[in-house]
Amino acid sequence: MTHQELKDGIKEAMKARDAVRLSVLRGLSAAATNEVVSKGRKPDEILNDDELLTVVMRAAKQRKDSIEQFTQGGRADLAEGEKAELAVLETLLPAQMSRDEVLQAVKTKAAEMGISDKAAANKLMGALMKDLKGKADGNVVKEVVSTVFP
Repeated sequence: MTHQELKDGIKEAMKARDAVRLSVLRGLSAAATNEVVSKGRKPDEILNDDELLTVVMRAAKQRKDSIEQFTQGGRADLAEGEKAELAVLETLLPAQMSRDEVLQAVKTKAAEMGISDKAAANKLMGALMKDLKGKADGNVVKEVVSTVFP
């Protein structure tokens, strides 16, 4: 997704009267502007695709954390709203890798780097997260690495 596609999505959501999608896209637009400013650029500049992907991933992670907190707190009504927003965010993210694909990537990268024990698992995690950024959930990667190197 590009910054321009985000702005176009806001227009489309307004025309379709899709309140949840509109709210999420407006929030992302604001977060993107904040990201631009935090990088020391002018507010009317746009983010490149990787920077925008980071903003979308951050928003999705926030929704997941909120869902977990609301569920633990017995507030299913609030959790449902967050789930609806997360569903919109997931349509903007690239398809996530399956657990088997992550396992294959872990084995390949470990062989590439010559890692065979748990001592170097942190180096492996760092390299994997660089390679799989946006493609796989960090928690899934961590679980797979810990099962491969117990």
